[in-house]
Amino acid sequence: MTALAMESVMAAPAAIETDFDDQEILITLPSGAQTPDNPPQTARDAADRVQAYLTEARSLGDPRYLGYAQALLNSWPQERMTDRLHILSATLDQSLHRFDAARQQLTQVIQQSDDRSQTVQASLTLANLELVQGRYTPALDQCNQLATVFPGLIAGSCLAQVEARTGNPQTAYDTLLTLTNRASGADTTSLLWAEGTLADIAAQLGLVAAEQHWRRVLVLAPDDLYSRAQLADWLLNKGDPEAVIALTEQYEQVDSLAVIRAIAMKQLDHADADRLTAMLNERFAEARWRGNLLHQRDLARYALDVEGDNQTALSYARENWQDQREPLDTRLLLRAAEAAGDDAAITEVRAWLQRHNQTDARYPETRS
Repeated sequence: MTALAMESVMAAPAAIETDFDDQEILITLPSGAQTPDNPPQTARDAADRVQAYLTEARSLGDPRYLGYAQALLNSWPQERMTDRLHILSATLDQSLHRFDAARQQLTQVIQQSDDRSQTVQASLTLANLELVQGRYTPALDQCNQLATVFPGLIAGSCLAQVEARTGNPQTAYDTLLTLTNRASGADTTSLLWAEGTLADIAAQLGLVAAEQHWRRVLVLAPDDLYSRAQLADWLLNKGDPEAVIALTEQYEQVDSLAVIRAIAMKQLDHADADRLTAMLNERFAEARWRGNLLHQRDLARYALDVEGDNQTALSYARENWQDQREPLDTRLLLRAAEAAGDDAAITEVRAWLQRHNQTDARYPETRS
């Protein structure tokens, strides 16, 4: 997950009565999900299956499960699509970088659904999509809508993420931390969103608390690959490659974690570095042959920090940044442009950062 985030010190919103809870509005693995040999007969069964595939893809870092989800949705009759299936289809579209298609489906659910739980899920998913693409005004609109109909830690995290990325990270962090501390008895899902968001904002501010927040997430959800990769990157930048190797043990199948692990091994002149590098070379060569654009961020990082191929890194980082403008994408493009000596790219990115008042203590060149 991309963690989400809000503003200055405020009281936790009062609880509201709903016919759904935080667990229900986020994608989780359903119990008794059907096996691939058993075609779904109802829309609910189909949604459970797609949801299970998305969860597997997310927790294992295995893109084949995205293909399984796509195949099921392709075979499902359009006239039998439900709001939930549209949201899951949009989530798949986002995972496959089909952002416009995802946005269209989510907007349709928000505008037309009579099911409040589904409109809440659609608003949250759309807010996340807009944040990934650096579209902060529409992201804020969705976060505000979420806060109106479903106040709490998830909405607070959504608002804090926008606040942090548009010039007020300290305010966003302080407010969400206060909200989280006051939310005694909050459910696990809400805590995951809040702690993950706090970690991202703390890292943006250069606070040592970032590590503590990420480790809390991993205690609650060891298979949260996003938080594991963010923490590994944080430790790498703090000059602790040994901790990176420990954190990424048994995660070499996940591209982002394998690349960070390879960088740490290179720094340590680790005995296993050549094996991992050869494995990644083969994996990325296959991805390039297949024309798989999902790997551009990892390809850029690998080219820059393992192979030292600055021009290739810049090419992939620039292409990636056209669709994805999360802080890690922006930092990567700046580093690649600086390494390649591309002043025009540096100027373009810094101008974009300045328009959004963005700063990041991890990389001084991102300060406007």
